[in-house]
Amino acid sequence: MDLNNILSISGYPGLFKLQTQTNRGIIAISILDGKRIMTSTNQQIIMLSEIQVYCIGKEISLAEVFEKILVNENGCTTKIKPKSPAIDLEAYFFDVIENYDKDRVYPSDIKKIIQWYNILVQKEIIKLVKLKTNLELNHKEGKQVSKEIEK
Repeated sequence: MDLNNILSISGYPGLFKLQTQTNRGIIAISILDGKRIMTSTNQQIIMLSEIQVYCIGKEISLAEVFEKILVNENGCTTKIKPKSPAIDLEAYFFDVIENYDKDRVYPSDIKKIIQWYNILVQKEIIKLVKLKTNLELNHKEGKQVSKEIEK
C-alpha cells in the first residue's frame, strides 16, 4: 500500500495528492474534488506514510492499520461512522487492532483514521488484494495438467 504522496493539510478538509514542491510551500490536488491548492510553509502538512499508531510495546504504520481495516471490512467502507460516540469508535478500533494503546490513541485520532480510510477506499486508492487460496491454485494447476495430457 503506497501512501507516499498522500497528504493531510491543516485548514483543509479531506486528503490531497502531492503534485509538486515549491520554495514557498507545495501544490497539491484534492482527492475529493480534484481542485488544486497551494499551501504556505506556515501550514502543517503531514504525509500519511509517516504516521504511526501507538500500540502496546511498539508502533505500527498507518498503512498497516488501513490493511487491517480493509481485511476487517472486506475492502468496503467502514460500518461505523466517523461521527459515532467515542465509546463506539474505541470498540471498533479495538476489534481491528487489539493491542493499540488506549492512553495515547484518542477518539479524535480514530475518527480521523476512519475518515481517511473511507476517502481512500471510495476513490479506489487502496483496495483489498485477494490472495489465491490453495483450492484455486490446485484447480488451475489441474486444468494445466489436463491440457498437457490432451496434446
